[in-house]
Amino acid sequence: MDIRMKKRIAETLSIIVCAAGLSASPQTLRADGAPAEYILEKGNVRAVFDGQGRLASLSNTETGHEWTGGGHLWRLYFDERRTPDGTPFAQVREEREIPIVPEEQTPVMSFKDGRLEISYGSLKCRGRTLAMCLELSAEQEENGMLRFSASIENSEPHTIVRELHYPLVRNCSLPEGAELLVTEHGGMRLDDPVGRIARPGHSPLYMGPDQEFRQLEHWGYGTYKYPAYTAANCFAFLNEREGLYVASHDPSFQDTMHILRCWPDAKGVFNRLEAGLAKYPNVICGGKWRNGTNVLLPYSGDWRVTAKTYRAWANTWWKKRKVPDWCRRMTGWHRVIFRHQYGKDFFTPADLNGRIAKAGDSAGLDTTLCFGWWRRGMDNGYPDSYFETEPDWGGDDGWRRAIASYRASGHNFLLYFNGKLIDMESDFYLKGPGRKICYHTAAGEPMVEQYRFASSGTFTKLYNARSFATADAREPEWMSFLEKAVDRAIDFGASGVFFDQLGSCEPAANFDTSGEFSIPNVRTIAAKAEALAHLRDYIEAKGLHDFAIGTEAFVDCSAQSADYIHNVVGAAGPENFTEWIRYAFPECIVSDREIRDDTDIEWRVNHNLLVGLVSDVEIWRCRGLIDDTPNYQKKLAEVNALRKEHPILLTGMFTGPDGITVGSDNGLLAYGFTEGDRVAVVVCTPRDRAASGSVSVEGKTAVDGVADFNLPVNGIAVVEFAAVKQPPSGKSP
Repeated sequence: MDIRMKKRIAETLSIIVCAAGLSASPQTLRADGAPAEYILEKGNVRAVFDGQGRLASLSNTETGHEWTGGGHLWRLYFDERRTPDGTPFAQVREEREIPIVPEEQTPVMSFKDGRLEISYGSLKCRGRTLAMCLELSAEQEENGMLRFSASIENSEPHTIVRELHYPLVRNCSLPEGAELLVTEHGGMRLDDPVGRIARPGHSPLYMGPDQEFRQLEHWGYGTYKYPAYTAANCFAFLNEREGLYVASHDPSFQDTMHILRCWPDAKGVFNRLEAGLAKYPNVICGGKWRNGTNVLLPYSGDWRVTAKTYRAWANTWWKKRKVPDWCRRMTGWHRVIFRHQYGKDFFTPADLNGRIAKAGDSAGLDTTLCFGWWRRGMDNGYPDSYFETEPDWGGDDGWRRAIASYRASGHNFLLYFNGKLIDMESDFYLKGPGRKICYHTAAGEPMVEQYRFASSGTFTKLYNARSFATADAREPEWMSFLEKAVDRAIDFGASGVFFDQLGSCEPAANFDTSGEFSIPNVRTIAAKAEALAHLRDYIEAKGLHDFAIGTEAFVDCSAQSADYIHNVVGAAGPENFTEWIRYAFPECIVSDREIRDDTDIEWRVNHNLLVGLVSDVEIWRCRGLIDDTPNYQKKLAEVNALRKEHPILLTGMFTGPDGITVGSDNGLLAYGFTEGDRVAVVVCTPRDRAASGSVSVEGKTAVDGVADFNLPVNGIAVVEFAAVKQPPSGKSP
């Protein structure tokens, strides 16, 4: 029997096997009888792996789109300390990020019970054989989603396996009109993904190897890293019909890089798109590591599929507590610095129930988020300074009286603390535990951050910036301070407490330098989330169910323990897509940001109502009040009047476009908020345009407001719908 006949028989058997529903079986055989292909197929997801362990095909059988042109699934990097025998390690040569590539390896592949396994008993690198074992696997879940697992065992002396890129979708092919959806700052949609990534210079001043590949950067920190200002551990390529969802469903919340690269073709053009995920095992000699959390899902539908898929996984660990009722009804806050870093006073406690209350009331704001209330002023002396108030302001009693008066007049007051910064001039750092419990670099030195607020001169900003170390949230001494901060806010009579920078994760990490290799903590956000959960429990244990806790920046695992979240960007830019976190996590109260003066007001305030963001009013970067900005004051008063008329916009859940039909050919925007059987729909025009049309909600009728609109430039309206009640059988309505 010749080779062609063998192949024809194998293909015929493949058709029979697939028709019988036995997916994930070897589809074709080589001439020697070994499998040439392995297929995983379930639902509308079909993945084909060749005999070398490469992803040969990844397709959506419903749409017919093929997502990959084929390629290897992984890369691995290790560090090594090389020395002749007897040389002290302080004098050795260290090489970092040494690549191990699959092209140099020969895998052993097997398939059993719907699971494809790819095994490398040792790994080759530059002609050497390393005592490192890599085991990979792929299997499918009920919805067709592909789950990729990996395990690493390192027995090679004086090495550490630093990172694993897996899975990788190489030579990625995008459908027409596809965008890149990332969860940076709550969501962004970036058009022309290949052109965006391939643009040179993403690494500042060509600090990356741009001659080898181009890589999408996140604020200059490398690729998009969860959770450094990335709200969730996923991204997607998508249009309105289909997409490819890439995620790490990792309940340990380890750091994950979102690999977004373009490699050059044969002509040197950077157009070969690569997408995937990277984890950081840091496996030293004698160590083992395993992870089975990375997933791929080609899907049919629009962006909401990605949010629903991620939330379905988040529901396996999500434990959101009931938000205090007053906090749920909060329209936002005045964010105000009383005394700044350079000693200038902008307000005193006497202003709280005076000008601050009056200005807030004029725009429908009933809450103040209070910064710089301690004697040394904003970003000074942390954490010692929080326990020293200004005698000329009446000290602690002066604040208690001012807060009590403000709250008695129907307002709420949130007291600021920084959740991570330790002033390197503070006693806590110089004489206490600060130096020991802060982040340390790979060299064992304290990691330094600086905050450069400016007064009217230049000296302070240029030469006298405050220097801070970053506290490790795992340390008991820091948790003790955070508990004392909660107690101080309670003692002051505040409505709640705010911990700045405790909800998000900086791109740095705390290194353990006690061993042969420095090893970073790759679960920083998990530690911060655990700290917030502990503080929430600490408050609950006191029976203070109406006392709120808030933090900065939306990250999924920390957001579950915060009653309100001060987000890090304004979210109304042309690429912002905060709809993603609002849809995936609608019960979370999230603010806008960056409206700091009286310009570009109308669209940004309309957008906040459209997607359900509360207002962070930070005039002159928290040095002024909204009555300093009459355009903003008027517009916010208009929008907050709509919130007062339709409280479901605050107490309901954001459901976005679900069930809504918009009859318009000129861009009318409409999103819904659902509570019980009622839906409030916010309708507005696109930026700087008029628009008209009608809005309807499936199965409901308009009960408050009209459903036909002819809105002027920057117009906005709200209409409520309720379930259509059917008349009794046999009776006309």
